[in-house]
Amino acid sequence: MQLGISLAPPRWPAAGGAMALRTALRAEQLGLHYLTADDHVLRTDGAGLDPLTLLAAVAGATSRIRLASSVLVLPYRHPLLLANQAATLDVLSGGRFTLGVGTGGDPGEFAALGLDVHERGRRTDQCLAALREHWAADGASAVRPRTEGGPPVWVGGRSDAALRRTLRFGAGWHGSGVDEHDVRQVRARLEVLGEELDRDPAELTLSAVCALVPPGFTPAGPLPPPLRPLADPGARAGQVLDALDRLRGAGLSMVALWLPLDPHQLLDALDWIHSDLLGGLRR
Repeated sequence: MQLGISLAPPRWPAAGGAMALRTALRAEQLGLHYLTADDHVLRTDGAGLDPLTLLAAVAGATSRIRLASSVLVLPYRHPLLLANQAATLDVLSGGRFTLGVGTGGDPGEFAALGLDVHERGRRTDQCLAALREHWAADGASAVRPRTEGGPPVWVGGRSDAALRRTLRFGAGWHGSGVDEHDVRQVRARLEVLGEELDRDPAELTLSAVCALVPPGFTPAGPLPPPLRPLADPGARAGQVLDALDRLRGAGLSMVALWLPLDPHQLLDALDWIHSDLLGGLRR
């Protein structure tokens, strides 16, 4: 199983850009596989960094670790602009970028953008179809992606509509706060829906972001529902490894750890992940 971290603590300080890049560099130096960034347009505390801008900066500061949006809310964006932005990230990162997408669902954010939250599924499907066309060899995108056909797309969500979307457009499925039972349920539905859509779900990679508070660390605040923690706060390394092993057995190939900590604690938390988790995953 591959392991990553989310570059989205509960709040970055307003001057946290250098801190975010140091966190990304340290994750690469320690041998983690992915850096992910989430997507919100409204915040009440701290600085919520735009995921595509953040990952572009991280792409320039790193050379090996893979990058993914987790997840970008597609209904917020014009397909042609996003096609250019994602293709640019694909080029700048040397093909290390994966576009994780979802429908979103925050009524306040949709209202702030003048969008109807009830249209999010339709808008997402339209955007994914348009991205595929724009990234084609004869597509309209001004930026030609480095990866043929465009960067890989992971689709989030557990509803049948989301899983059909995954099978139609995705290279993978990306969950949030799941346990092994959730993953098995998703795989079972993908098998059924794959027959309906004539797509082999074995072609998909399965990944997820899961919250974790390492032992000796204090969370910066309560976990937002419905994000289930990977293990109880302060769980020992063996318990966390057992939880990761159960997710691997259920079919996940990558877990990105969301660390709900003060960002000043992230480097120390990364050192714990390196010393106590990565070695166990490799055995």
